[in-house]
Amino acid sequence: MRLPSTQALRALEAFSRHGTVWQAAAELNITRSAVSHQLRFLEQDLGFALLERAGKGVALTPQGKRYAADVRRALNVLADAAVQYVDRGVLRGALTVSSTPGFASFWLCSHVAEFKRLYPDVSLRIVTPQRLDDVETPGVDAFIAYGDGEWPRHAVELISAVDFMPVCSPILLNQLGGLGEPVDMFRAVLLHLDGLGDWLNWFAAAGVVGPRIDQGVIFSDMNLVLAAAISGQGIAIGDNFVCRHLLDMGRLVRPFDFAVRSARAYYFVTEHERGGNPAIQAFAAWLKSRVAQTTPVMHR
Repeated sequence: MRLPSTQALRALEAFSRHGTVWQAAAELNITRSAVSHQLRFLEQDLGFALLERAGKGVALTPQGKRYAADVRRALNVLADAAVQYVDRGVLRGALTVSSTPGFASFWLCSHVAEFKRLYPDVSLRIVTPQRLDDVETPGVDAFIAYGDGEWPRHAVELISAVDFMPVCSPILLNQLGGLGEPVDMFRAVLLHLDGLGDWLNWFAAAGVVGPRIDQGVIFSDMNLVLAAAISGQGIAIGDNFVCRHLLDMGRLVRPFDFAVRSARAYYFVTEHERGGNPAIQAFAAWLKSRVAQTTPVMHR
């Protein structure tokens, strides 16, 4: 049987993940009509229906879904073929890792040179997602994601649980004259990431009910939260990974030792089909080992 067009197979794989022609077209950087043509041509080549009408749009037939899953596995095998061992046993290839911004900036960037020293022939690329729990970005081989660990279609491995605690600039702490009780933090601006949940959880665990939790400043990125905290603009909730280096340098301090375990955690996430990729395996093993060596003991 003649092999189908690679472009058509990529169009099918992208459509199967997104469920819409326009999203598949955006990912592949082609027009919607081009995606539709590729899918129709693929149906003709294969001799069976891939698509069926679904309301005002189209969806994959049951046979189309099964074939798309096989295509995804095959494309992953082709991608992983670029990662190989040469005769002298040196790992080669390219690896793209997506990491949450805070983890990438304040932990991964402090340790990643060690991985390059161990595997100099692996071309490593680090990217950051818009969502902390994103594990679907095209072109990414592995994800360091922050979430509840529920990604059913992926292989998920815990990196570490997360403990939250207030952090602030030592200059701000001096300006406030110190903080004797957790309720004293309402004398400063509270800095939030995305919403109020982390602060609400910490105050609840500390037995504090305050009227001004929602009067702080909300940021969309942990780097912005910590930049404001370092500049003395308020008190932030930080975690034991993101803030470890800043605390060690004295750029941030903990006004209270009390920390709260988060319901979410950091996970290493990959597609099941990529489990045999040697570069992914090497990065995962290095990450777990380095995390075990650097994880601080928190007081809760």
